[in-house]
Amino acid sequence: MKCYNCGCRLSEKDFCTNCGADVARYKNIIRTSNRCYNDGLERANVRDLSGAIVSLRQCLKLNKNHIDARNLLGLIYFETGEVVPALTEWVISKNMRASKNVADDYLDAVQSNQSRLEIINQTIKKFNQALAYCRADSNDLAIIQLKKVLSLNPKYIQAHQLLALLYLHIEDFEKAKRELEKCIKMDINNTTTIRYMKEVDAVTGETEERVGTKKNKNISSESLQYQSGNEVIIQPLNTKEPMGWSSLVNILIGAVIGLAVMWFLVLPARIQAEKASINDELRIVSEQADAKTTTITDLESQVTSLTATKEELEQELENYVGTDGKMKANDDLLVAVEAYITTPEDVNQTAEYLDQVDTQFLTTGASDAFVNLYNKLLLLIGPQVSANYYETGYEAYRNADYATAIADLAVSWKFDNTNGEALYSLGNSYNKNGDIEEAIAIYEQVAQLFPDTEKARRSEEYIETLSNQQIE
Repeated sequence: MKCYNCGCRLSEKDFCTNCGADVARYKNIIRTSNRCYNDGLERANVRDLSGAIVSLRQCLKLNKNHIDARNLLGLIYFETGEVVPALTEWVISKNMRASKNVADDYLDAVQSNQSRLEIINQTIKKFNQALAYCRADSNDLAIIQLKKVLSLNPKYIQAHQLLALLYLHIEDFEKAKRELEKCIKMDINNTTTIRYMKEVDAVTGETEERVGTKKNKNISSESLQYQSGNEVIIQPLNTKEPMGWSSLVNILIGAVIGLAVMWFLVLPARIQAEKASINDELRIVSEQADAKTTTITDLESQVTSLTATKEELEQELENYVGTDGKMKANDDLLVAVEAYITTPEDVNQTAEYLDQVDTQFLTTGASDAFVNLYNKLLLLIGPQVSANYYETGYEAYRNADYATAIADLAVSWKFDNTNGEALYSLGNSYNKNGDIEEAIAIYEQVAQLFPDTEKARRSEEYIETLSNQQIE
């Protein structure tokens, strides 16, 4: 036993040796709590579950941290069919002691089994429905519902008691007594069960006295009589009669008749009732499945729509920020303009920046202001850039460096499409470099753009000569 103030282990003295707190009354409370627990345990061992519940509740009232009492109370609740209170006690116990607690095993055994949880849920729903039928005076429906409850959970004492009470109400005392006897087997000292049983015994005793005094005065006192439904049954006491063939035949005939009655009357009704129950459950499951299917279809449609919207937005964003996007083109053009403004004498540097602008963008997505600025800058630096690159390209052509010549002359022609010499020299460079197809294409362009000139005449001659070489 530990001190409630400092947690130190207590000695036999009435005060804590560590902090000096007065623990005499506290010890009495803890001892009383332990006695209540022991009493509850003893009652549970002899199936006095109601008495055990009272003792364990008193134990927890005195000491709410008594883990063993709380776990045992949960087990008793579970045994009597009260699953929700049982789970409540085990959850509280687990919160008080997170490790090395048997409540973990109890909770796992219940919660890990989905079918058991579903049965528990159905039991609670059906029992509540039976209570609703009772309040609405629909006793027959309540009896049917309680039978379903007991088929799912035969240990549900409250359901047995309510069913017995309904049988008492309709004066079916035999069935009421059978239900109460089942309760007594599970809980021998349940006050509600005992009270109902006394009611049954009282009604049965009044019936026997009335029958014996008014209708059966000549019946021997050595007989037992009781009423089954609307029939009075008289059974001799301490009499033995030898069984002959007639008795045996009568027993066999009775058994056959009983089987026939069950087969033709009872069994079809039970089968029909079970089929109706199964059909109801199938209908509910089908409705739930249809609702889930509709929800899944709607969600899939939303996902498809959102995916398409996402792809459109990504494409639009790529058009702005991609390698060929609007923002990239704007940046390249701004860099070229800045280079021209900062160093107007270095037109080649400006041309390099301007050459990075995607020319295809000019005809597809560029604005009018962008195109105008590009053309204005190209007009300002184009002739000078073209002249510079023509000079270096022609020098490379004369030195037989045709790769350099092709590159520089192509830039010269790009920045000034009126420089026919640059285009003609580009064709000659391709020709000298052995690229006949490109040379023919350039010569055709010279002949088309600069007709009636010496360059055009020579280009036509080169076209004819190179075409004959291809044929050969």
